[in-house]
Amino acid sequence: MRTRPRMLPLLAALSLVLVTPTAAAASTASGHPGEPELLASGLDGGSGSTVGPDGALYVTEGVAGRLTRIDPETGDTTVVADCLPPRVAPVGGAIDVAFLHGTAYVLVTLVSPEVGGSDVAGIYRIGGPHTCTVVADLGTWSLQHPPDTDFVVPVGLQFALAPYRGGFLVTDGHHNRVLFVMLDGSVHQVVQLPNVVPTGLDVRGSKVWLAEAGPVPHRPKDGQALTFSGTTSPELRKVASGAPLLVDVELGCGGRLFGLAQGEFPVGQPPATPAIAGTGQLRVADDGHFRVVVDQLDRPTSLEFIGDTAYVVTLDGEVWRIPDVCG
Repeated sequence: MRTRPRMLPLLAALSLVLVTPTAAAASTASGHPGEPELLASGLDGGSGSTVGPDGALYVTEGVAGRLTRIDPETGDTTVVADCLPPRVAPVGGAIDVAFLHGTAYVLVTLVSPEVGGSDVAGIYRIGGPHTCTVVADLGTWSLQHPPDTDFVVPVGLQFALAPYRGGFLVTDGHHNRVLFVMLDGSVHQVVQLPNVVPTGLDVRGSKVWLAEAGPVPHRPKDGQALTFSGTTSPELRKVASGAPLLVDVELGCGGRLFGLAQGEFPVGQPPATPAIAGTGQLRVADDGHFRVVVDQLDRPTSLEFIGDTAYVVTLDGEVWRIPDVCG
């Protein structure tokens, strides 16, 4: 196995999540969306999310090792599964969720012995409230297939999960690559990237949208969205740029691409320093640039759309509803 001294890829990914939680706040920048409303709170380490087959929100709780369902109208929460490996480091645990053929799958990262844990870092299938089964061991695969990029943690830091062609696409924000994972546990690398910190994903048919946060200091011009198709030597094309510390992308109402930015990185601070409080933004791709739609979000982590309403999960375990985003 190889390890290399430069720490920027890992620390850039860690800066997405190593923060001191504070209450989320938001204000509209364009005048069109409705005022953001707090839908739910008290999640234990809110991170990734998806809209399930039943139309509800599903959010991972990395600290507690849970998957939770949230009613998008009432905010009522129900624990769907409590059997996922809990977080053992300041970052990691259950970090994202996706549905395939009506079944929930959760991406879990940084829980293996290499980082002080005792569990498998990979994709888990949810079979019931207390039944979580490993279908792909991504930590071991990463150990056996080191990336062609600088790294510190040999098991990587898997960040986002999206169903694709009967399997899943997975981003690794530390190893700077995108993987394709089948339900039989087989894994192959789709693309190896330079130090760009790939984060969120969205998929429509064969087309994939990929978010990149960019290296420290996470300049807005480095926060960009790309698109590609296929899993064999795909050609990546830039769609939009200009989002500070981009953590997610999502196709929303009208088929427009939205980006979720954590916010402004404090200039001169070392890697792993969080964005400045209250500088997170919801942006929309407009002629190759991400234009602000809603600002003053406090360190958001993931984005979903139900109709013209956006739902934003934050690091401190809150879910905010933003109505009439396309108004």
